[in-house]
Amino acid sequence: MYSSVSICGRIIRGRVIGVTIALLSLSQSALADDQLPTSEMIDQSIRKSLPLLERGAKGSLEQRKQCFNCHNQGLPVMALLTARSRGFPVDSEHIKTQLQFTADFLSRNKQRYREGEGQNGQVDTAGYALWTLDRAGWKPEETTTAVAEYLLIREKDHDYWEPDANRPPSEQSLFTSTYLALRGLKTFGVPDQIERIDARIERARQWLMKTTPRETEDLVFRLRALHLINASQEIVRQAASDLKQRQNEDGGWAQKEEMLSDAYATGTALVALQETGDISSDNPVYSKGLLYLISSQLEDGSWHVISRARPFQTYYESGYPHGKDQFISIAAASWCTTALLLALPASASSSH
Repeated sequence: MYSSVSICGRIIRGRVIGVTIALLSLSQSALADDQLPTSEMIDQSIRKSLPLLERGAKGSLEQRKQCFNCHNQGLPVMALLTARSRGFPVDSEHIKTQLQFTADFLSRNKQRYREGEGQNGQVDTAGYALWTLDRAGWKPEETTTAVAEYLLIREKDHDYWEPDANRPPSEQSLFTSTYLALRGLKTFGVPDQIERIDARIERARQWLMKTTPRETEDLVFRLRALHLINASQEIVRQAASDLKQRQNEDGGWAQKEEMLSDAYATGTALVALQETGDISSDNPVYSKGLLYLISSQLEDGSWHVISRARPFQTYYESGYPHGKDQFISIAAASWCTTALLLALPASASSSH
């Protein structure tokens, strides 16, 4: 049922370009193996990235006026919210517009959620939309209750939730879809759903503990899911250890063991380890990962990740660089920027 995906041509191309970018960046930065990232280095990297995230999110909103998408809206908005909480200047009106767009997108599908039908992208899209709203402090209401009902009905005969697409790395993992569904249920479930939510959580708990993760995406979201459902400390620590063991000598993580480190895998790993409380920002694992992110960031402030997904949607330019690789690249940049931001203290004056 659960198998990994290999697209050899893209992987080989990704290796060549990835090596070129990494070598160029490392030579420019001249980072020593034992160097720690300074607050100035982190701050500079964040400030170079934020305008591109805003541009890509705004461009997607202009191009796709009816559809919420995770890579160009959900993830960048969550990164921008984190930036605001750390005192970085962001366009708050733009964030407000994105959040209302996300809520309106869910509301238009409200009846479909109640009937268990969902929308394009199914659990992943609904889950990331709820995650985005929750990060902004959105409170449960009629629409979010309908989405929670959909998550309860969807795959009700399974112990896990499935993605609707096979678009690695971000839309192919049972662990990702399962985490997104569980997070949505725990955050936006209402009292009359609690008994059914608890039952699904328990079934998912058993599945998470017995199912072996393969790719970094699996490891990241298995760790997140186990932490979310309050699995035992021993189990969560082991899941974190499994993820940390995948860190490469260059400080990064690869999407798959046979690939080279890249920004997407590294950003997701660092944020998961930080947000589940496994490591602090001064931990050597985290510091080494941040150095990889800083050294692999391009001069324009972006990160470039080669797409492994077969395109099926009409292509459009959002404003983020890297052409047909822009969607996975902006997702990666969102995670990278968040990882860097989490190394800084929250601003005392931040607010939603």
